[in-house]
Amino acid sequence: MRVARDPQFIREFTALPKTMQERATQKLALFLENPRHPSLRVKKMEGRGNVWEARITRDYRFTFEIIGDLCKLRRIGTHDILKRP
Repeated sequence: MRVARDPQFIREFTALPKTMQERATQKLALFLENPRHPSLRVKKMEGRGNVWEARITRDYRFTFEIIGDLCKLRRIGTHDILKRP
C-alpha cells in the first residue's frame, strides 16, 4: 500500500509535542506494518465516506482515507480533529 501525507497532516504532526511525535511515529509504523493491530482500534468514521480513524493514545488520534491502493493520512491530533476529519 502506498502512503501519502496531506499537507494538513504534516502541519499538525510538526505542531505536536516532541514526545507525542515520537509516540505517533511508533503507532504510524505499527499501522503500516499491520493496519488492523488491536492497539490502533481502527474504525470507519460514520457519515464520512471512506475516512477512518486510528488511536495513538487515549487522547490522540489520526485519520486516514483509503483511495484504491493509496492510504492518505489526513489529520492528527486530539479528539477535536474527529469533528473535521
